[in-house]
Amino acid sequence: MRLSNRNKASVYNSVSTLLIMVMVFGILAFLANKYRFNVLGNESYLLIIVPILMMVVFHLNGRQIFEYDSDGEALNFKNRNIIPFLSHPLHDEFPKYKLIKYDVIRIFFVKRLYITVSSKNSGSTMLKYQISYLTRKEVNDLKLSLNKVVKANKEKKD
Repeated sequence: MRLSNRNKASVYNSVSTLLIMVMVFGILAFLANKYRFNVLGNESYLLIIVPILMMVVFHLNGRQIFEYDSDGEALNFKNRNIIPFLSHPLHDEFPKYKLIKYDVIRIFFVKRLYITVSSKNSGSTMLKYQISYLTRKEVNDLKLSLNKVVKANKEKKD
C-alpha cells in the first residue's frame, strides 16, 4: 500500500507564505501604530504576537510531507519539511519482518508515529515520524496496513 500527501505540498507552501506575509504586515502595522497613529495602545502588540504564534504552531506540528510504501518485501517511510533548510528529511527502509510494533500518539493537534524495529545490535530501535498533516482517513489506512504487517510477523514467530 502506498500513502502520500506529497500532492498537498503546494497548499502547505502557500500557507507558510501566507503566514510569513501576515507576520510582515503585522510588524509593519505595529510599527505604524506605535510611531505614527497610536490608535490601538497596548493591543498593538497582538499584531506581532498572533502571527508569530500561528507560525510557531504551523512549524511545531512537524514535517508536512509523509510518504509510506509497503509494496514488496520492505517498508519505506519518508518524512520531510516543505522548507528544506528547517529540518533534515527522514528516510527509512527496512524489511517487513523487522517491524515489531507501532503506536500513533495524538496530543491536541499533533500526531506522531512511533515504529519499533528489531535490530541485531541493540535488540530494538524506535523510529519517530511526524504525521500531523495526514487526514483521519490516511492515518486509519496507515494503521490498517501496519496492523497487517505486525499480525503477519506474529504469526510467523508462533
